[in-house]
Amino acid sequence: MATALITGASAGLGLEFAWQLASARHNLVLVARNRERLEGIAQQIESVAGVHVEVLPADLSQRDQVEVVAKRLRSQDNPVGLLVNNAGYAVHKRFLASDIGEQEKLLAVMVNSVMVLSQAAAQQMIERGRGAILNVSSVAALTASGTYSAHKAWVRSFTEGLAVELNGTGVTATALCPGFVHTEFHERAGIDYSGFPEIAWLNADQVVATALQDVRRGAVISTPSLRYQLASGLLRTLPRAAVRALQSNGGAGRIGSEK
Repeated sequence: MATALITGASAGLGLEFAWQLASARHNLVLVARNRERLEGIAQQIESVAGVHVEVLPADLSQRDQVEVVAKRLRSQDNPVGLLVNNAGYAVHKRFLASDIGEQEKLLAVMVNSVMVLSQAAAQQMIERGRGAILNVSSVAALTASGTYSAHKAWVRSFTEGLAVELNGTGVTATALCPGFVHTEFHERAGIDYSGFPEIAWLNADQVVATALQDVRRGAVISTPSLRYQLASGLLRTLPRAAVRALQSNGGAGRIGSEK
């Protein structure tokens, strides 16, 4: 039975990944900060799905705790066959008005942990000649929405480069790029999108199902839903000056705060 490791597994897309992968008979390693919540989720999944669930509490803004997760990924004892780098959050402040320490912590979670854990997983998977890495980016990677867009753009570009390096190894890398998804992400960030039209929103189960299908077929970019595929195409073709203008007017730059 294959094993999947999921970061940010206690809520939102991470939790949905856990349930869908468990339903597909994957054993799990769940990573998040709150041990009590993780243990409760693990107990529920084990009782319903009949798979084995490890919990690995870690604050991915702390380099030493990232290393604990990396060590688990490097292990050839019950090796991880799928890494889902999902952990992340948003700071609902303009960059120039925010605390730089808060921004550095966000960078560590959204960028540095993805880099460290992807390398640890890929090196172990290459030795076995199989495996997959799924990094959660966003349609926001194509906009100009402050550090959140910058982090997600890094994840997308990094994953594409990783996929090139992994070509021919039996290991794949996929960047998931959804738009708005119905989770508690926005509430936790203090962002009110209640006035946004329902057509802009995706359901977490659909996003995760599409992502896992794309991983299975070795896709490098996974963008769930036709409407966000079209939005992504438009954002890639627009002059960057136009994208920045849309952001200044509160438009396209708001796309894609998912989780």
